Amino acid sequence: MFKRATFFRGLFGRPSSGLKGETVLKSSFLPGPITLLLGGTLAGVGGYYLLDSRSSIHEYVLCPLIRTFTDAEQGHKLGIAFMKYGIAPKLLDEGRNDQSDVLGVNVFGHNLKNPIGLAAGLDKDGEAIDSLFNTGFSYVEIGSITPEPQPGNPQPRFFRLPRDDAVINRYGFNSTGHFNVIAGLRVRFSKLFERFDRSHTPDQVPFSNAFQQGKLLGINLGKNKTGDEVEDYVKGVSRLGPYADVLVVNVSSPNTPGLRDLQNESKLTNLLTTVVRERNVLRTNLLGAKPPVLVKVAPDLTEPEIVSIANSAKEAKVDGIIISNTTIQRPKDRLLTSDESLINQTGGLSGKPLKPLSLQALKLLHKHTKGSGLVLVGCGGISNGKDALEFAKAGATFVELYTAFAYKGPGLVAKIRDELANELRKEGKTWQQIVNENA
Repeated sequence: MFKRATFFRGLFGRPSSGLKGETVLKSSFLPGPITLLLGGTLAGVGGYYLLDSRSSIHEYVLCPLIRTFTDAEQGHKLGIAFMKYGIAPKLLDEGRNDQSDVLGVNVFGHNLKNPIGLAAGLDKDGEAIDSLFNTGFSYVEIGSITPEPQPGNPQPRFFRLPRDDAVINRYGFNSTGHFNVIAGLRVRFSKLFERFDRSHTPDQVPFSNAFQQGKLLGINLGKNKTGDEVEDYVKGVSRLGPYADVLVVNVSSPNTPGLRDLQNESKLTNLLTTVVRERNVLRTNLLGAKPPVLVKVAPDLTEPEIVSIANSAKEAKVDGIIISNTTIQRPKDRLLTSDESLINQTGGLSGKPLKPLSLQALKLLHKHTKGSGLVLVGCGGISNGKDALEFAKAGATFVELYTAFAYKGPGLVAKIRDELANELRKEGKTWQQIVNENA
């Protein structure tokens, strides 16, 4: 238990004088009580509609408008700004229609409401955490966050491939750095803890750093372009660990020179062993626990490379593996239909074309980790409930998405949740049962 003092302390108006014609004209625009009531009601209904993430206006009007008038990076920044300042819809029926009886899953000792998470890369600096949770995600992963601030690669560096429901990015770990993110996390924690403290008894602690029951906050750690990579990740654990329910070591972004070399078995084993050692000596975090450690790997791996990663993860005693990050491949059999000028941009491809690669990599990884206790997280090309179920059957404990969410908007989480629950009911199973079968 932590010390609280440490962290907080008639239809129209009557005609006026003047000519008859003039007064009639004026009076027709003067609102009376009924007009005001109707106007207020319509405004309230419209506001409620806009506030509901399920409303189709987000997918079919607002998101297309943003894409029409902004380039990819501007649209990304605008979306984060809206969510940062609370100008974002919520899943209004989440509490009364959570479907956790079918979708619930135990992850690291926590019972998640559903297995749908947000991958790192959208909220790089942890500015929109609560708005993202409010759309229905049970897991939100912020980052990647580097120790020192760095601008990333030169612009343009983010490209939409709308005909393929895909994007290519070469951001290059643009980050405001550990200390800027920590400052924001402290402010958020203080506000939410005080709110929690007023509504709970003194012996209770918040559910998690999500501050919503059945949800978890993940923090994705990156390295700076210069400096010692092991030291960079160790700093991330010690500095950001207290604010995380899950820590993720990202060794698979294709946009930082030399980063993917860390997936080499000897290098990866050394890195992960050092990171786990640092996690083990952490004091318990702000909620009285030590965060599990996951490693995020690429889909562009041969089976021997996947075996090496499985061996490193088991030897270092990490808690799980996220597979996968973006791909540097542009395989012809994915039938990409966007302009060649877009397809050939340097960077990592994500979205629907990634799904076959990430799913195959997950199946191979599961084959070589089954029975080890490692939690596998499926990520890459998931855009509907059937996709999510495929990843569960391939060995995933829960799944993450990003690109489909960016295209479809905040209503996608509820849509996937509903589709997934329906698919599971057709099969007469729960998500947890499928996870247990694959353990």
